[in-house]
Amino acid sequence: MSNREGKISTQRNEREYFNLFLDKLYQIANKPVKLMEVCGTHTMAIGKAGIRKVLPPGLELISGPGCPVCVTADADIDTFIEFAKDRQVVLATYGDMMHVPGSNGSLAELKAQGADVRVVYSVLDALDFARAETNREVIFLGVGFETTAPSTAYAVKIARRGGLKNFSIYNLHKTIPEALRALLDDTATKIDALLDDTATKIDGFILPGHVSIIIGEKPYNFIAAEYGIAGAIAGFEPPQVMAGILKLVRDINKGRPTISNLYQKVVCPEGNIHAQRLLDEVFIRTDAEWRGLGIIPGSGFRLKDEYKCFDAAVKFKIERKAVNSSKSCRCGEILKGLIKPNECPLFKKSCTPERPVGPCMVSSEGTCAAYYLYSSF
Repeated sequence: MSNREGKISTQRNEREYFNLFLDKLYQIANKPVKLMEVCGTHTMAIGKAGIRKVLPPGLELISGPGCPVCVTADADIDTFIEFAKDRQVVLATYGDMMHVPGSNGSLAELKAQGADVRVVYSVLDALDFARAETNREVIFLGVGFETTAPSTAYAVKIARRGGLKNFSIYNLHKTIPEALRALLDDTATKIDALLDDTATKIDGFILPGHVSIIIGEKPYNFIAAEYGIAGAIAGFEPPQVMAGILKLVRDINKGRPTISNLYQKVVCPEGNIHAQRLLDEVFIRTDAEWRGLGIIPGSGFRLKDEYKCFDAAVKFKIERKAVNSSKSCRCGEILKGLIKPNECPLFKKSCTPERPVGPCMVSSEGTCAAYYLYSSF
């Protein structure tokens, strides 16, 4: 069989599985159900495959705080933009952060004005800059969840071992399980108070595949045990997403919520132990501010004392200042699943990928970007 024939056969099999799962969904989806996908990659995959458009009536998918760029607070955006203004600084960042708007512009605009802002594919690229340009300070913008935090921790270890004194990180890494607990606590509180218009209704979670590779299954167990809500770790191909949706609907119908791992090919129950040990060696947990969710206890990482010389905020005595955004951007509500992007008055009008007002339109995993590309209203 040729490569082309093999690819066609694989695509045919995927379509067959997708349609099989969809048929079964139509057989069992007999009541309103709202599922939240937590991962930005899932949001894009769902949009690209048109899954929302073919689901049975009453079965609704909403997007959660699964994009690290989107949940970065305004105060943090303004802080790292201030770093970039220093002509003695090389600011290394992943590409998604370049166009995120702060109070006074973006990294892309600063770069156009002469700031040395460099897009990297790995934090190790930033280490190479520091080795090559010892007369300049290289700051890496550490944005991401448990998926990318271990590589940042590894880079800090390498920098310490190599005596790199001109390398530091501005650490904005965050953890997903704590955000899910914050969402569920908010939901419970608001429903108890009968404030239905300000509560996110969640019947089940499509749990992130990439994050789960690192943390495993167990950190999600509280979702079913304490809140009675189902969760399914799923892959990113359309049949894998559909399998996750089908499992969640079955659990909800039975009234027996569980945490299911449908991505066992890459996610094991205990996760990646080596990555977890690396995180524990370099970081300790701290509170972190999330756009839309506020400050969530224990949802961030802070460098341990023996590594704090690599903390850019400590090294340069940067005081993070609160920002009172006057924008009418509703990214925060979108990240909580309270509204969909088309309900924001700026969507597709003054806010587009070319001229974004909020980060949900900028990121390649942003909900607004996904809806802009793949949805019609």
